Amino acid sequence: MLNSKDIQKTSIKDLVTENYVFASVLHYFGISFFQYEQNSLLEVCKKFKINPQQLIDELESWAKRKEPTSEELFLHPIEVLVSYLKRKHYYFLRQELPFLSNMVSGIQVEEPIYLDILADLRIMFPLFVDDFIHHIHEEESKLFQRIKLLHEIEEDEYRIADALHILEGSPVALLAEAHDAHDDEMEGIRKLTNDYFLPSDASISMKVLYHELQVFEKELIIHAQIEDRLLFPKAVELEKEVLRKVRKKISNN
Repeated sequence: MLNSKDIQKTSIKDLVTENYVFASVLHYFGISFFQYEQNSLLEVCKKFKINPQQLIDELESWAKRKEPTSEELFLHPIEVLVSYLKRKHYYFLRQELPFLSNMVSGIQVEEPIYLDILADLRIMFPLFVDDFIHHIHEEESKLFQRIKLLHEIEEDEYRIADALHILEGSPVALLAEAHDAHDDEMEGIRKLTNDYFLPSDASISMKVLYHELQVFEKELIIHAQIEDRLLFPKAVELEKEVLRKVRKKISNN
């Protein structure tokens, strides 16, 4: 590992080649790595008035990040699971999608094959982003809102008649079916990029783009699995328990 002074003298291209995460960190600071590949980190930091050490510290922080396992998430109550998924949604919308969109729209290449692929990606990726954002908003406004209402009913925040009316509409099982029917969101991008395959002599900017697209797809798969295998079963059980309690109250009246 280079020391801080050596890192500052190293070119952006070499730093990103050594660790692709550096490209994401640079984007976090408002810097498109592919525009400054030949510049040193120190030169770029001076241009953007950033403390180089702050950027290096951020890189180290990102490198240490660890996602909870499914087993760890399973042990937490449903509200913790919803909170985790909301944070992931926020991260997707505020960091990963803007980073990917910036690369898709900004990377410049000379090879004809990559020119064609980027031209297609510049049409396809914004459509994917729109669909993905719609999917997230729908999930939060329907499923997460449903779980919130179930907790409120459980806490006696509604009259029995109102609680019954809420319970009769949009059951979790129907929301789960709609979620299962959702298409493979990145299938078109995966086909266009030939399963993210690049020859070893491809440019570093294309390598980072393909790598980050692949990482994002893996994250989406894990995210969907957490929802399908943990969130929905917990939500179904919560709904059953809340309905049981409401019916018990009715029978006691």
